[in-house]
Order: sequence, then C-alpha cells, then structure tokens
Amino acid sequence: MNIPETMQAIDPAQPGGPEVLVPVARPVPRPAAGEVLIRVAAAGVNRPDVLQRKGMYPPPPGASSVLGLEVAGEVVALGAEVEGEYLGQPVCALLAGGGYAEYALAPIGQCLPVPEALSMVEAAGLPETLFTVWTNLFERAFASEGDTVLVHGGTSGIGTMAITLCNLFGVTIIVTAGSDAKVAAARAHGADHAINYTSEDFVERVREITEGKGVAAVLDMVGGDYVPRNLACLCDDGRHVSIAVQGGATATVPIFEIMRRRLTLTGSTLRGRDVQFKSMVADELATTVWPHAEQGRLKPLLDRSYPLAEAAEAHRRMEAGDHMGKIVLTM
Repeated sequence: MNIPETMQAIDPAQPGGPEVLVPVARPVPRPAAGEVLIRVAAAGVNRPDVLQRKGMYPPPPGASSVLGLEVAGEVVALGAEVEGEYLGQPVCALLAGGGYAEYALAPIGQCLPVPEALSMVEAAGLPETLFTVWTNLFERAFASEGDTVLVHGGTSGIGTMAITLCNLFGVTIIVTAGSDAKVAAARAHGADHAINYTSEDFVERVREITEGKGVAAVLDMVGGDYVPRNLACLCDDGRHVSIAVQGGATATVPIFEIMRRRLTLTGSTLRGRDVQFKSMVADELATTVWPHAEQGRLKPLLDRSYPLAEAAEAHRRMEAGDHMGKIVLTM
C-alpha cells in the first residue's frame, strides 16, 4: 500500500478566527507501538476544535497540533504490537488530536469497526460524542432504564447523541434548545420532551413534566448560573454532571440543599484521559452499544459536511449555532 510522505492537514500556525483554518502540507505520521495509521475518509467537527483554534484549549502533551478529535477511514499501516488483521479494516476512532488531515494516528484501543450500516461520514460523527455521553450520562450519572434525565443543548452533537442513546436504553430524556425550530428538530430526533429556554423557564417545565419529582440526572455543558437551576431540577439523590463551561466556569450552589437532598455534583473532561481509560470505554461501547450500530439503530444526526479545504466554513457554521447535529469534514 503506497503511503505518501506528505499530506494535507489543518494545522494553524497561530490562534485566530476561522480564516486560520487553511490546508497546509505536513509529514504523514508514522504509527508507534500500539497505534494504527488511518487514511481518513471523514473527520468530525466538535466544539473543542473551535476552542483550540482560538488558543483556549491546547492539545495534551504529545498530541498532534492538527485539529480534530474523531475520524473514520481505512487502516493503512500498523505500529508494533498491533495484530495484522487490522490492516485494511474500516474503523472510526477517538483521537487526542490530528483528525483534520488526510492521514491520522490512533491507538488501536480507541478504534471501533465501521459496520456496513454506517457510511464513513456517519461513522466519523460518532466517537467524540458517543464516548462523552456514555462516560458521563450512563457511567458518572448512572442513567438507566426507567430514569428521566435533562440534557442541555438538545440539537448539538452531544444533545442528539444523548437522545439516541436514551431511546436505545429506555431512558426518558428532556432537552433544552434555543428556538422553536430546534425544539421541533429535537422532538423529531426522538426527545421525549423539548423546552425552548428562550421562552420558557426550564426549571418550571421540568417540574411540570416530572409531576414535581425531578430528574435523576442532568448533563450540563453551560455551567455558570445554570448549575443552581439544574440542581433545582434534580430529584432526591440526583446526579449533576458538568462537561463544559460555555456559560461560565464558576457557580454559586446551595450547599444545604445538596446535603438535605443528597445530591451529587461531578464532571469530567475526556481529551486528557489516558489511552488505557479510553480503550476501556471503547471495549464497553463495543459490547454494550455497538450492536445497535451494526443493526443501523445508532447513527449520528448529520447537519452538513464540508470538504477539508472548507474547514473555516464548517467552524463558522458551528459558531453561528444554527446547526442541528454533527458537522463533518470529508477528504
């Protein structure tokens, strides 16, 4: 298999607006032990990519400076300690960086096979949100069959993935969104309830929907003054999981309420976790969730795809906030 010396990649020399996202020539990376080289067919675009482009979310030590946290494509080279059967296999993978390129490295433990039911574009839009929602909503927040949960950003990549997984695993999901059109889109995608936070008080609506009981868990990417409001939505023994701070990095919380109602506040970030942890999550997903992908029941809601050279346009669309579901780059 002929692998070129150089490739096109999006690797901005300095932080800035979308205009810094121009293709440049970079050496094709070589897989180290435990890694595979993927010829990328498509790469998912995520909110952390926007933050990295602005200089607010540097890649972890040792990670590629090329943007991109998830890809799908074909395995074209193997590092030491990787079994030969993986060569030529279609995979999607979670990365710590390097996805916006014609070739990308991934630890073999963070790869999942692309089933026939998924296109490469669909597969590229799965790993980042799937790993994030699974580890936070289903593991940290212990969401399980029969529970009701609240997830903000219902039409985002995270929100639409949360809807999909809740539908698959018997969890009732309430989402928030910023317009009537987005509320309708979230309902169409499978949300049990969707609240327009610009015209309704989501705390009141959650109280009505749950007949005063509250939700078992909240998945929050807003932070700031949403946190105390989220806590008011929880039932006794409820769990609050923070995964981003788009609305503010600090919050004032009612400590006595947390004590009295035995609430749990937790959170996590995924990118900086080690390969061992991410591989363990991939194993769980392969066992628990991936059969649904093989049967065509687990697919991302796709908003729009752009060629790699138009990465700037993809970021403009994400920042405008009009997208519904995943934005993907194609090679």
